[in-house]
Amino acid sequence: MQIPDLSKVRLIASDLDGTLLLNGAQTLRPETCGLIEQLMARGVVFVAASGRQLANLRRLFAPIADKIGFLCENGGSAYYQNKKIHQEWMNEGLAAEIIDAGLRMPDLEIAVSGQQYSYICPHTPDFYGYMKDTIDFDVAVIPDLKHPPEPILKVSMHAAAGDWHEDYWQAHFGSRCKVVSSGNNWIDFMPSCVNKAYGLGKLADALGIPLENVMALGDNDNDREMLEAVGIPVSMDSAKREIRELAAFTTDTVENLFARMLKL
Repeated sequence: MQIPDLSKVRLIASDLDGTLLLNGAQTLRPETCGLIEQLMARGVVFVAASGRQLANLRRLFAPIADKIGFLCENGGSAYYQNKKIHQEWMNEGLAAEIIDAGLRMPDLEIAVSGQQYSYICPHTPDFYGYMKDTIDFDVAVIPDLKHPPEPILKVSMHAAAGDWHEDYWQAHFGSRCKVVSSGNNWIDFMPSCVNKAYGLGKLADALGIPLENVMALGDNDNDREMLEAVGIPVSMDSAKREIRELAAFTTDTVENLFARMLKL
């Protein structure tokens, strides 16, 4: 496989879980932010593109959080250097239908994403601990997930056993919203227009960077549109086959790729 000309890259958008965060890791490798800073010194914009919330992403990238961009909630909102670029909200009635259906499945936990918090009403204390302590989200417990104290960006289901009934969700809601698996046993529901490519397009346009000069890195279904949209799509070696097939090439780690780029 011939690797394209990486010298033309002006923006790098990288997924987190399964891409920058491998094997269930919840913190970046020690060298990651330093490599990103070196790329930025060469004029390359870096964007963290994830299904995660903004507060969590800012903590992950704390040393450089004010210098980079964030695609949050799978592209439902986008920020660059502390400036909000765009945001999309879910239809309240549709979100309530999805939540009602999820509540009928006791093997699933539900998280409702607002701009400030991820709202949960957990079946077990373990899920609160997972959200708060393991993945380090700003989380609030409320009695009625259909009526959080702020508008809804995204509804998510978590299956600790790994079975999130994807066929059911696609059949019942796939025609009315975006339904996509996002790694680490999650499935996400968002407005139909929302995906990482949509948010990335808004951000790249605001910065005046053509998508042909964008490199995107990903490993899962919620990265598909982003990889299809950019000039240089890169997948992880560990990505599912259909995602690898979208890529110009693959890499074992993001850090190794960045180190290779810095040697050009």
